[in-house]
Amino acid sequence: MKKLFFGIFLMLFTLSSWAQSMYEINGKVVDETTQKPLQNVTASLANTNQSVTTNANGEFTFTIPSNGSQRLVLTFTGYLTKTLPFEIDVENSIDLGTITLGEDITSELQLSLVTLTENDLGDDNSGSENTSGLLQASRDAFQQVAAFNWGQARFRIRGLDNEYGDTFINGISMSKIYDGRPQYSNWGGLNDATRNQEFTTGSNPSDYTFGGILGTQAINMKASSVRAGNRFSVSGTNTNYNWRTMFTHGSGMNKKGWAYAVSASYRGAKEGYFEGTDYDAKSIYAAVEKKINDNHSLNFSAIYAQNKRGKNSPNTQEVIDLKGYEYNSYWGYQDGEKRNSRYKEVEQPLFILSHDWKISEKSKLNTNVGYQFGKIANSRLDFNEGRNPDPTYYRNLPSFYLTSFNNGNFVGNSPDNLLRAQEAKDLFLAGGQINWDELYRQNRENNGQSATILYEDVTYDNQISVNSNFNTQLSKNIILEAGINYRHLKSQNYQEVVDLLGGDYYSDRDVFLQGDAQQTDLDNPNRLVTVGDKFGYNYDLRADVVEAFAQAKFNYSELDYYLGVGGSYSSYQRDGKYRTGNYADNSKGKSENVNFENYGVKGGITYRITGRHILNANAAYLTKAPTLRNTFPNARMNNSVVSNLKSEAISSFDASYIVRTPKLKGRITGFYSQIADATDIGFYFAEGLGTLGTGEDKVSGNGNAFVSEVVSGINKRNMGVELGLEYQLTPTIKATAAATYGQYTYSSNQNVTLNIDNTRSTVDFGEATMKNYKQAGMPNQAYSLGIEYRDPKYWWIGANVNYIGGSYVDISPLLRTQNFLINPDDSDGFPYADATEANLKKVLKQEKLKDFTLVNISGGKSWRVNGNTIGFFASVNNIFDVEYKTGGFEQGRNANYGQVVEDMTGSVRAFGPKYFYGYGRTYFLNLYINF
Repeated sequence: MKKLFFGIFLMLFTLSSWAQSMYEINGKVVDETTQKPLQNVTASLANTNQSVTTNANGEFTFTIPSNGSQRLVLTFTGYLTKTLPFEIDVENSIDLGTITLGEDITSELQLSLVTLTENDLGDDNSGSENTSGLLQASRDAFQQVAAFNWGQARFRIRGLDNEYGDTFINGISMSKIYDGRPQYSNWGGLNDATRNQEFTTGSNPSDYTFGGILGTQAINMKASSVRAGNRFSVSGTNTNYNWRTMFTHGSGMNKKGWAYAVSASYRGAKEGYFEGTDYDAKSIYAAVEKKINDNHSLNFSAIYAQNKRGKNSPNTQEVIDLKGYEYNSYWGYQDGEKRNSRYKEVEQPLFILSHDWKISEKSKLNTNVGYQFGKIANSRLDFNEGRNPDPTYYRNLPSFYLTSFNNGNFVGNSPDNLLRAQEAKDLFLAGGQINWDELYRQNRENNGQSATILYEDVTYDNQISVNSNFNTQLSKNIILEAGINYRHLKSQNYQEVVDLLGGDYYSDRDVFLQGDAQQTDLDNPNRLVTVGDKFGYNYDLRADVVEAFAQAKFNYSELDYYLGVGGSYSSYQRDGKYRTGNYADNSKGKSENVNFENYGVKGGITYRITGRHILNANAAYLTKAPTLRNTFPNARMNNSVVSNLKSEAISSFDASYIVRTPKLKGRITGFYSQIADATDIGFYFAEGLGTLGTGEDKVSGNGNAFVSEVVSGINKRNMGVELGLEYQLTPTIKATAAATYGQYTYSSNQNVTLNIDNTRSTVDFGEATMKNYKQAGMPNQAYSLGIEYRDPKYWWIGANVNYIGGSYVDISPLLRTQNFLINPDDSDGFPYADATEANLKKVLKQEKLKDFTLVNISGGKSWRVNGNTIGFFASVNNIFDVEYKTGGFEQGRNANYGQVVEDMTGSVRAFGPKYFYGYGRTYFLNLYINF
């Protein structure tokens, strides 16, 4: 690996370019309406790395090493991109004169996009949002529709999780080492400051990284990239927050070479769309940049984004039928106010220092140093002496009685059980929320010891990142790019008492275990904790990751192609702070170092049949280290490492036909990807596992236990087609169409291992028959038709209809092992007699969620007043208030065939799948002024 890194950079700095004649290009860019100069417009020569930005007077000058036919591309956030073809002869350079850019009045749609994330719906304590991969605004018609119309249904481009993409801010990777996903809350609410973005799709080359197979999003938050002037906006919505205010100021680069920018916003809601989901988010951004001379500039950017929001519970169909899909079991009234027991708080400031060095007209080097620290906290109730306070606890619901069996006989329809079920239903309908007052009463009457408390699972990270990217034009047709990235992470993980709920202290022990195994820390036994104390678990995770890449781009009149190579080294370690009673010899101190070396190769080709018809193909093969999350199977308790842990092997191919005519723009792409040897870890309580453990730790009978489930050998196959079209029907009317049809399946059976605390054992349950089941969590199909009218007087309106389907419930691997068939009451360990192939097919059939249609409408208007812009943007999504499920998961609690059959016998299920729902009818209104 060291040789690879050294070889890449030795190659870069020893290559020399050919001497060529240089030609000068000049021009000035102004707003087409006000005729005012536009600063920081990017002027670039197509198919080269030659680019400059306009100065305070809107002027640009740069030299290029070739003559003949050229194309100048002008891009500026909030304005329509303009491409100008021109000719340079052998003797003369060219002055392009004054060039006008028209404002893109639909850019407000991109700024106002409200992204629905899985963490807004679910209870993911990993700390990162698993949003639909890289669903952000771009010029591509398909991605526009995917972001603005399908994102609300948790659509994922090509069925890929966003850990297979990369997100950067000022060259610093924002993908968390813990789970590979970006934490969007780290810069949420700073829409104005994050306008300047570059995108690549699939495995296409990026200037910043070798990349994954989903694509790359590079956000430029340098001071000079923020549009000069002031902007103030006020927004109202009924989604995860209710209102937002935002102010942004950009100075632009002055004559002394200084630029600065600031932005701040607040988003809040006493209650969001779902019951009890309060929201409080403050975001501040500041940057200063100094252009030292024509070759060097420095920029310092700082981001502080604090976000705290109440979570919403997934619910079984029984609960949804009783309370409706907006019901949330996580809250209850306290002193007349709604209080949510489960919130997520993110507070991780980020600082980045960047240096840009223009080595020559052909070469440049960008270096960035980033430091980020702070916490992600997820709260919940803990109870070691009291009853489960969850209002949807299975004993509180009618299904507890309606699914009853007595000595193997179904009695759920007996008069007594029907009566009790009706009483449970009446109580649940009358309340059905957390009884905070009762929790306080119980704690006060318990001699000072709290039976139930509120606590946080805290992750406190300190991460240093260093990144350097080199870019050089070797010749008229060849561009060479390379980079290296290093990240060092120290992550503290612990539980912390937040509220004793009326008591004086809490006993730090696990009452579900026996003897010394109950002790959280044998070095401090029988500990009593109060507010602010750490308890339960306490450990550090350390990681060092080094990545390097090099790629060459070859650009010719009809043919472009690229080749890239990359390599990485990852090292992980756990350092336990408690000597846990259940793992006295394997919990405190440092674990072994877990190391991975990985590599990747990729390439692509673009063939221009004509200037309007293009063929493109890309292929990649790479290996990817497991994330920290999937390396330690029970990090809260011990230093164990997943057995036979492997890097993922990833292959990808896509091919596209692209058309670009004055009226029609479109792309159709076929794609295929294979991900092999993935690992996933989950935690839950299971009943009916059978005989567990050996020797003194052997537990016979049904085998009920809280388990850490390790699923390894996961192979995924994603294949399909995507289409995006735009057609300019008239100068003011544009039609759009987008479609995707995919098949996202598991292409192998998987292996299931359970780490079981109460038996101190690791049990290999063998193969789970997962092959050909559908991957869950996103639609396999989506279709959209839209029409948009843009009036020359700066108003516009658009509408679209979207059909979305092919989503499936996530299935439990444990239920598809041979152990699922074994009858725990059979002394010889025989399977259930009625577990026939036909019955198993019925019981284990993967549930397909109902397809649905969403209709959205949006529009806006802007006015020019004394050189300022005043405007509004409004949208209504899901106009017909369609109720739809965006996902769900099987519960693994019933771990054998007999229990699942019993659960399915009555009129409702106690442990059926839990579902996530999307928003019903929502609106967004934004008023703004640019001055």
